[in-house]
Amino acid sequence: MEKRRSFLKSIALLGTALSVPTALFAERKSFSPVLKDAMVSGKVTDQGKGIPGVPVTDGFTIVTTDHQGSFELQRDPRSEFIYLTKPSGYEFTHQSGIAQFYKPIAAGDYNFSLKKLGKDDDEHVFVVWADPQIQTDADAQNILTQAGPDLVKLKASYPTGTLIHGICAGDIVWDQFRLFKDYKNSISQSDIPFFQVIGNHDMDLDVRTDDLSARTFKQNFGPSYYSYNRGKIHYIALDDVFFLGTGRRYIGYLTENQLHWLEQDLSHVPLGTTVVLTLHIPTNTGQKRRYGLKEDDIANVVSNREQLYQILKPYQSYILSGHTHFNEHIVEGNRHEIVHGAICGAWWSGPVCYDGTPKGYGVYEVKGNQLSWYYKSIGKEKEHQIRVYDRGNKARPGQVVANVWNWDASWEVKWKEDGVLKGTMTQFSGKDPMAIDLYEGAVKPQEQPWVEPILTDHLFYANPSTVAKSVEVIATDRFGQVFTARIDL
Repeated sequence: MEKRRSFLKSIALLGTALSVPTALFAERKSFSPVLKDAMVSGKVTDQGKGIPGVPVTDGFTIVTTDHQGSFELQRDPRSEFIYLTKPSGYEFTHQSGIAQFYKPIAAGDYNFSLKKLGKDDDEHVFVVWADPQIQTDADAQNILTQAGPDLVKLKASYPTGTLIHGICAGDIVWDQFRLFKDYKNSISQSDIPFFQVIGNHDMDLDVRTDDLSARTFKQNFGPSYYSYNRGKIHYIALDDVFFLGTGRRYIGYLTENQLHWLEQDLSHVPLGTTVVLTLHIPTNTGQKRRYGLKEDDIANVVSNREQLYQILKPYQSYILSGHTHFNEHIVEGNRHEIVHGAICGAWWSGPVCYDGTPKGYGVYEVKGNQLSWYYKSIGKEKEHQIRVYDRGNKARPGQVVANVWNWDASWEVKWKEDGVLKGTMTQFSGKDPMAIDLYEGAVKPQEQPWVEPILTDHLFYANPSTVAKSVEVIATDRFGQVFTARIDL
C-alpha cells in the first residue's frame, strides 16, 4: 500500500499543472490538413440490401449511410479505423469473443455486412467485467478456470436464445500484453461477444505521448472509443486513461477529440434515450469525501468530468467503470455511475476486493429502456449479496456488521434478532472485517503485500442483545429484490 500511496502522492503533485487540463489540451476547431487520398467510401448491407441511416466514423467525423446504405467519408489523417455504430436489431459478430464492428484503414475495403436478428432485442442482458488484470501465468489460469466458467454458468442460467453481450471495463492485463490471448480464451468459453475499453495497464508505456499509448490495445481489440445500439439502449465506450508520457503516470481525462466525437454520436440519438457509457477510470467516487481530502486524486477520477456530464445531461445515463477494485454507486439526478468490483479481487491475492466486495462482475437485465442489475460473485449464486460478521469483528467490535456491497441509497437494510424484526441497520463508512483480516499490515497478503483495506460506505451495523443467539440481515434493493444472510452468535 505504501508503494501505491507514494505513486498517488507523486501524481497528486502534478495537480497544479493539470488542474485545468483544457489549458494544456486546447479545443481543436480544425484538425490536420486533409490528405488528397483521404476520401473513403463503402456500403452497409444486410443480405446485399443497403441499410440507410447507419452512422459510420473514422473516430473524428461521423457520417450516415444514404437510402442505399452507401457512405463517403473524408477521413482524418490520424484515423486508424473505419467503423460503424451497429443499429438495433442486428447480430453482434465476434472472433474469439471480440466484437467485430471495425476495419483498419489499411484494409482498403470498407464494406460492412450485417445480419438481422431473428428476434426482438428490446429485452437483453449484458455483463461488465472490470479489471481482470492478469500479470502472470498463474493469474491467467485463474481467469480461465474461475471467471470464464462462471460466465458460462451464468449464460446457462438464462433461457436458450437470450441475447447476452459483455463489456470489459479495462485493465484486461497488468502490462503483460502476451496475456491478452488468455483473456480472449476466457471470454470465448461462453461464446458471448465482448466489447472492450482500455485501462491504464493496457497502455503502451514506451511511447512519448498519450496519442500513441493505445497501439497494442487497438491491434487486439480495435478502436478505443466507439458506440453501438441494442434494443432501445445506446451504448458508448470511451478512453479516459491519459498517459503523461513518462513512467507509469496517467490521469483520468477525456480528450477533445473524444468529446467532439461524442457530441456528433449523440446527435443521432433521440433526447431522453437511455445511454450506457463504459470507461475505465470512474468519473467520480466517494474517496475524497470518505478520506476528507481537499482535492480529488486525478489518477482515480476523470478531471474534466463536468464536460462529459453536460453532454450526457439530456439523456438517462449510466456510467459503468472499474479501476478502483471497489464497488460503489453514485446517483445524481438522471445520471447513475456504477464503479465495479474487480474480476481479480485484490489482484488475484485474495477472494475479495479491498472494500470486501467479492471478486466478480455486474449483470444487467434490460427491458425496453429500463435496466435492472445485480453483482455476481465468482463461484457464488446470484443470491450471495451480503456478508455478515459477528460481534468479534475488527471493524466495530461488539456489534454485528453487514457488508452489502452493491448497496445504493435506495436500498433498505433491516435486521432480525432470533427471528424478531428489530428495524433498520445503521449505515457507516469503515473497513470490511474480512479485508482487514486478509490484507491489513505490511506483510499480507503475501502475493501483493501493498494491498490494504479501504474505507467503504456499504457497511451496516446493529446492536443485538447480550442473549441473542442469531442475527439475520434482510436487504431489499431498488428493484424490490430481497436478499438475506444469517449468522449464529
